[in-house]
Parts: sequence; structure tokens; C-alpha cells
Amino acid sequence: MTSGPAPGPEGSHEPVGPDLGPDLGAGAEELPSVAPQLRELRRRAGLTLEAAAARARLSPAHLSRLETGRRQPSLPLLLGLARTYGTTVSELLGETPAVADPIVRAGGPGAREADGWTYWQAGGSGRGMQALRVHVPPADSVRGDPRGRSQGELVRVHPGEEWLYVLKGRLRLHLAEAEYLLEPGDSAHFDSLTPHRIGAAAPGGADLLFVHTLLQSSLAGLCLGGGGAGSATAHHP
Repeated sequence: MTSGPAPGPEGSHEPVGPDLGPDLGAGAEELPSVAPQLRELRRRAGLTLEAAAARARLSPAHLSRLETGRRQPSLPLLLGLARTYGTTVSELLGETPAVADPIVRAGGPGAREADGWTYWQAGGSGRGMQALRVHVPPADSVRGDPRGRSQGELVRVHPGEEWLYVLKGRLRLHLAEAEYLLEPGDSAHFDSLTPHRIGAAAPGGADLLFVHTLLQSSLAGLCLGGGGAGSATAHHP
């Protein structure tokens, strides 16, 4: 007859099966330890051992063993702990991420287009700021959305900050009730929660540099018409 799991200290039952992980007793083979990372992540999150264990659906005794290196987590348990602390398995394992290349060459990622607006990536990915070089076409050449409005007529509101610098042509910027006409060399820096819209004010359109602070947005999400064209909250320059 097979007996059930033995209760851990303080009468709590630990998980059974592969999630339990190997117990590192005397003479056990040494495994890469996640203990220091687990302790640091819990303290950084401001959680007690009991609170963190409840979030990870573990007993406090089991989490304590993981944090002291007496037990090693299996891969499924590593994934659960990573979700609990809002991190990655790589960080839990103490892996050092590769250093990002700080240089974006002219022949780098190609142009992306959405409804006549053209975008070139001008900064690295995974940064707190995202930078683009943008061509804004003349207003009369932009294809309208299904409701008949051009992209330059769409008002947008979203978290973050935006900075833009006009390289060529003239740019019309609307911020709330104010309207600004920007010439080459002019720039603007504003809170993206201010209702805003951008359009070219020159026959040849306008070229600009654009930086924003929405780390989670992909290049496709930045493009006008990308996933949310016509929405008042779509991300864009």
C-alpha cells in the first residue's frame, strides 16, 4: 500500500509529483541553486514568506526550503515562481542577459508602412524609450479609415510621454485645444494623456524623429492603423 504525502513542518502538506523537486540531503549531487534569487525577488516584492507561498500555491515550509537551497524546483515550479514574482526563468537561474547593442545602423531594420505613414526603427528594442524615424505623408494622400477619416484626423490619448523633432517639411500638431505649426528644427515634448493628433502641413509631407516611453508597445503597435486604427487610444507617433 502506498502512503500519502507526509506533512511538512507546522503540519502543512507540500506539493507532490515532479513539482516537488529534488531534496538536497547529505551527499546529494550539487545543482545550480536559485535560492539567492528567490530570496531577493521576494524581498524586492515586499512579501513575507507566507504571502509569497500563498501566491505561488506552496506551503511556507516548501518555499523556505527553496530559499535556503535545501530543495531545487522543477521546471514547472520555476515557471510558476517566475509568474509569481513577475520575472523570467532566466533571472531565477541567475543568467546574465546579453548586452544590447547600443548602435542602430542605417542599414538596419527596414521600413514599415501603415496607411501611408512610414516608420524606421531608430532605437534598440526592450528599452524604456522607443525611438522611430517617421515620414508623415501629405494629408490628401493618406488613405482614410473605414469611417472616412484620415490618420491625421484621429485624436489619441494614452499613457506615457512623447518627443518629436521635425527633420523636413512642416508638421501640424494639435494638443488639446491648441494647434502648433512646426518647421524643420522645431521639436515638441508632451504628456501623451493630452489629446493629440499629428499631420503634415506641407505638399511633400514631413519627416520627423519620434521618441515615446511605452516600453510594451511593438513597432507594429506604434504604427497608425496597426491593430487599432481609428481608435482614440491607439498608440502612435
